Amino acid sequence: MKIGTFEVWPPVVLAPMAGITNRGFRTLCREQGGGVFVSEMITSRALVERNPPTFQMIAFGDGETPRSIQLYGVDPAVIGRAARMIAEEDLADHIDLNFGCPVPKVTRRGGGAALPYKRNLLRAILAEAVGNAGSLPVTMKMRKGIDDDHLTYLEAGRIAVEEGVAAVALHARTAKQHYGGTADWNAIRRLKQAVPEIPVLGNGDIWSADDALRMVAETGCDGVVVGRGCLGRPWLFRDLDRAFEGSAERTRPVLGEVGAMMLRHAELLCEVIGSESHGLADFRKHVGWYLKGFPAGAESRRALTSVATLAEFAARIAELDPHQPWPDGVDGPRGKSGERAKVLLPHGWLDDPEEMAVPGAGAEDPTSGG
Repeated sequence: MKIGTFEVWPPVVLAPMAGITNRGFRTLCREQGGGVFVSEMITSRALVERNPPTFQMIAFGDGETPRSIQLYGVDPAVIGRAARMIAEEDLADHIDLNFGCPVPKVTRRGGGAALPYKRNLLRAILAEAVGNAGSLPVTMKMRKGIDDDHLTYLEAGRIAVEEGVAAVALHARTAKQHYGGTADWNAIRRLKQAVPEIPVLGNGDIWSADDALRMVAETGCDGVVVGRGCLGRPWLFRDLDRAFEGSAERTRPVLGEVGAMMLRHAELLCEVIGSESHGLADFRKHVGWYLKGFPAGAESRRALTSVATLAEFAARIAELDPHQPWPDGVDGPRGKSGERAKVLLPHGWLDDPEEMAVPGAGAEDPTSGG
């Protein structure tokens, strides 16, 4: 798969996930397999205002290539300035635009998955991003739409082609679905048929490498985007490497191997954050994902989430049964799930899809990672 000027093999992208895809986690996943590994979401306003925490979030590791930033924004002019800044200051090799975030604090301000409903605003943002990015490829990630009555993905895909976007990724759920229900892979197939000129990547319900192969076979998409499927399973990228090379070999680690991966992940977080106590605190949310399906009791889990030093963490890992086999039937949903009763939107947002007005104050917080 080719995105702009660079080849991507295997055709796999790590989805940006707030609080997850920092440099430490990206390094861990890169150690397992290949692809494109995207930063946490960065707000365009925070970037152009040179917000210090935002610049910490876009620090890339040695040898991390292509360096990929996901950019969020609602104002074409600010997006354009951010794209120019990334290109001129060599901050990244690839810009991905977020039009898929379903969280209420984003959609109620007209951003994320809500924005493609305003087709002219979408077009203006894409034009500014592509026009200011120089030689850097610009891609976009989106959802099917706001809900089943307000689907936007096919028209948004055509606008993306017309404005020079290098590839589009579709999370095959609506914003209303959030992370619940089943992803509509038929929508990925329809999008690929609608925009044959550029690569289309599919996202949603890829819990194993075999799911990825099945998605490509069923939809004709050019590649896959992996999000929640790699939570507590960074070796999924090793399996994806093998799968796209035609190998049937899959990773089924015993608990001792999982523990070693947990320790490596914790070490990387401590290094990136610069503090063992803060790095281990950040790791707490990963413990349940790594141990899903294993008969590790509540006491073991509590012990792993209450340590303050890497030495203590390693000692608690050593107490796990290293020979415990990989549990059957544990590939499946992890992380957020559940459908929303409704999507929060700005007042009157659905009245006129042609309206060009930029969402008002507060639509872009001066911080990133949301």
